[in-house]
This record gives sequence, C-alpha cells and structure tokens, in this order.
Amino acid sequence: MDTLHGVDGSLRSAILGALDSLLSALELEPVKPEPVGTHTFRARNESERFTRIFGGQSIAQAVIAASATVPEGGLHSLHAYFVHPGDNHQTLDLTVDAVRDGRSMATRQVSVSQSGRPLLVAMTSFGTMSTTPASPAPAPTVPAPEELPLLQDWARDAPPEAAPNALGWVHTPPPLEIRIGEAPYFLGGARAHGPRSHWMRLPRSVGEDPVLHTALLAYATDYFLLDMALRSYPLPVPLTSLVAVSLDHAVWLHRPVRFDRWHVHTQDLVTISGERALIRGTIHDEDGHHVASTTQEALIRVPGQESRR
Repeated sequence: MDTLHGVDGSLRSAILGALDSLLSALELEPVKPEPVGTHTFRARNESERFTRIFGGQSIAQAVIAASATVPEGGLHSLHAYFVHPGDNHQTLDLTVDAVRDGRSMATRQVSVSQSGRPLLVAMTSFGTMSTTPASPAPAPTVPAPEELPLLQDWARDAPPEAAPNALGWVHTPPPLEIRIGEAPYFLGGARAHGPRSHWMRLPRSVGEDPVLHTALLAYATDYFLLDMALRSYPLPVPLTSLVAVSLDHAVWLHRPVRFDRWHVHTQDLVTISGERALIRGTIHDEDGHHVASTTQEALIRVPGQESRR
C-alpha cells in the first residue's frame, strides 16, 4: 500500500512508477568471470527525467554494488566524484575493487562506467553500527510534512521562465514524496540565504532490506544541494543559460535507515569561491534522530562572468 494520501491519481501513478523504475535500475546483474578481488555488475537506468543520468542513481547503484561484496557490516560513508555525464539509453558497468578487508572495517572502490567511459568513481567504507547512544544533533524546527506543499505544487505554479522545466517534475517526477515550504530556485523560487529543509520519503514500502533503504536514502541526498548554491549565489542566476553541475558528493550514515518513513533534509550553503560552491546537509528521521550527513561541491558558470578554467 502506498503512502501518497491526498495526492491526485495521475501524479500518484507517476511517482509509484518512478520508484518501480529506480528499483529495477538497482537490480544489478553480476558479470563473470571476475578477476581476483574484483566484482563486476551490469545495470539499467531509471526512467529518463533529465537529459543525462541523475547522479543520485549512480550513487545508489554504487552502494548496492559495494554492499554485495562485503559479508558483514553496513555502509557508513561514501565519497564519490562525478567524472562524465551518462546516457540514459545505454546500460552501465560497475566494477568493485576490494581495497581492504579488516577485522571491523572494509573499504571498496566502485567505478560506474558506460562504454568504457567512467561516469562516477566512489570510495565506500563499511563497518558495524555502534550500539553506543549517539550524541544528539538538534533537529530543525520545521512544519510537519502534511502541512507543506508537494514539490509538484510548486512546479505547477512556476513562473513562465521556469515553466519549460517545471512540468517535467510533474509528468516524470522523482520516485519520492517530497514536501517543501518554499519553491526551489529552479522552479522560480526567490533568492535567499540561510538553511532550507524539505521532507522526503518513499511512496510505499520496499521491504526490510537495510542495504536497499540505505541506497535509496543515498539516492535522495542528491536532490536540491546544487539548487541551494543557485538560491544563495551573490548575483541573480539566469536559469536558461547558466552551466551548473555537481562535482562530487559525500554521504555519512550515522544510524540505520528506514526510508519508507519521513526524513527531513536540511541544507545550507557553506561557501562560494570563484566558480565552486560547497553545500552541506543533515538528515533527521521523523523521531528527530540525526541519521545521515552529506556534502556536495558544485561548479557554477554564469554568462558574462570571466572563467579562469
């Protein structure tokens, strides 16, 4: 049973269909024979929503692939670089190298490639979750998710200059229920400073597999970090002509995750230096537990501003 209460029928079907498509992309096919210490997999892509493969998809696939090679322990950190854009219409190859297997920790390197061209390279670290009580990290004071508009409500009300891209978030939405108190910048939101929070969860149960829940949360952490840099950029950013891409992405897991429950992702801009922006996020579950942290560096090039690269 889905959790999309009050969501209209066409949007509900589209969100659930997007989740089915993502889950299919996370079903990795082992490729044999494999060199000693190396594991290889092949994967499909989720339904096309962007002009290239969404980075969160590659991150989630890297989590699944690396986890399949570790006999014990869960993922506690991932550090990934986005190397090249990918084509939604071609399959992916994932190679996992066993860098280290220790008594309590394991390290894996994952490369996601397409036709021999690397798209993402990630280092992942695994260990047993500690049972020691965690130090509390204050949860943000934000309205309950049911009190906030859906992301698609903002998309439907986007101004004309944002409308061409906005409706894509309605017709081919993310595989998540996302509720947010202000319009993202790419949907016509105002420039602003300071943190911004959005609620997110899966639209239905996906079972009990902790690896899958971790991978899906990691997938979701890639939403809106880049938008935070545009929102706080020192000068107005024209959405139709700028170049803005994510360079890298890191996730730390502090507690086990059940992503079919509500989680609030609070994001803020750390700094903008030249063409690069650093954004961070903290993720709390609906009970206020700090379950994950994330950072991302983005490259932003605005027409008329001199580039030194």
